[in-house]
Amino acid sequence: MAVAISDARRLTREEYERLVEEDFFAPDARIELIHGRLVEMAPQTTFHAVGVNRVQVALGRVFRESFAVRVQLPLAIDPDSEPEPDVAVVPGEPEDYSFSHPTSAVLVVEVSESSMKIDREKAEIYARAGIPEYWILDLRRRQLEVHRNPENGTYASKTVLREPGFVSPLGRNERIAIADLLPLPGR
Repeated sequence: MAVAISDARRLTREEYERLVEEDFFAPDARIELIHGRLVEMAPQTTFHAVGVNRVQVALGRVFRESFAVRVQLPLAIDPDSEPEPDVAVVPGEPEDYSFSHPTSAVLVVEVSESSMKIDREKAEIYARAGIPEYWILDLRRRQLEVHRNPENGTYASKTVLREPGFVSPLGRNERIAIADLLPLPGR
C-alpha cells in the first residue's frame, strides 16, 4: 500500500531531484513525488513483480523500434510530480535519457495489487501531462483498465478488459492478450 510520508510541505520536482542528488534519502528508500508529496511505494510481492515483468515483455514485443520500455524509472512530467510507473513506453532510445528523465510517454502502465488508490490518483497526473494512454493492470480483479483521450486533467475514455480479451496499444496494429499481462492464477 502506498503511504504519504509528508503532507506538511509540498515539494517541487526540482527540489525533490536536488534531494535525491544529495543522497538525502536512504539508498533503499522506495519513494516517488506525487502532487508535491513524498509517497512511499509498497514493497513488491512476487505476484506484483511477475506482473511488471509480463507487461514489460509484452510491450517490448510491440514497441520494438524507436521506443524504450522503461521499468520503474522516473518520468519528469509535472512541476510537482515525478512518478516512477511500473512500465512506461517513451520515444527514442535509452541513451536519449542519459542526462535527464523523459518528460513524456506514449503509454504508462501501473500494476496494482494493493495500490489502486494511488494508481487512480496518478491518472490525473498522466492525463494532465498529455500521455495518450494509461493502463492499470488490476491483479486482484484480473482485469486491465485502459484510459485514453486525455482532456482537462482526466481521461475521457475508460474501458475495462478481462480474459480472454485483447488490448491494442494506440497506434499499433498488434494485439496483446490480457492473459499475457497477468501472472498465472492460483498463487
